[in-house]
Amino acid sequence: MFERFTKDARDVVKSAFEYVEGDGGGGQCVEPEHLLLALLDREGSRGSLALSALGLGERRESVRQALREARRRAGLSQADTDALAGLGIDVAEIVARVEQVHGVGAMAGDRQDKRWWSGRPSFGRGAKDVLERSLRVALAQRDRHIGDEHILLALAVRPGVPADVLADHGVTYGSLMGVLYGSGGEAEAG
Repeated sequence: MFERFTKDARDVVKSAFEYVEGDGGGGQCVEPEHLLLALLDREGSRGSLALSALGLGERRESVRQALREARRRAGLSQADTDALAGLGIDVAEIVARVEQVHGVGAMAGDRQDKRWWSGRPSFGRGAKDVLERSLRVALAQRDRHIGDEHILLALAVRPGVPADVLADHGVTYGSLMGVLYGSGGEAEAG
């Protein structure tokens, strides 16, 4: 499938691996959040231009912070946290207690005592799903190649933290389709 990826899309995937290997994300697998972080770093690509057109260019750090907070909450979005609060469950208190006992980042899998694992990160199930969806998005638009904009669209349409964080910042699948394809590209490839 990667032979169909444009240089921009390949660069997003490479950067996502760097987030896993470096300090930016932690963990052992590339997850959808890493793909979004890598997209936020892009400049001059279709995906980055679409994000800028929707006003996210100057709010990228806010998106990064929202992703960090969701990671600290073991992947729970703010909507999930609010829903649990409605049931009387204080996620912030749970996170604080777990981190008090096991250290900061324990729920995120960011603990530094992972000596048992030593290898190259792979794609997590969620990232694989995003990449497969990006292919379906490209095919639905009759695009021959998969660009970083297709990865962005796949992140926006797939339920999860990246889609929630993007929506909280005013970036939805529909708004991206409008910017990228105009009014004629409203079909959802999910």
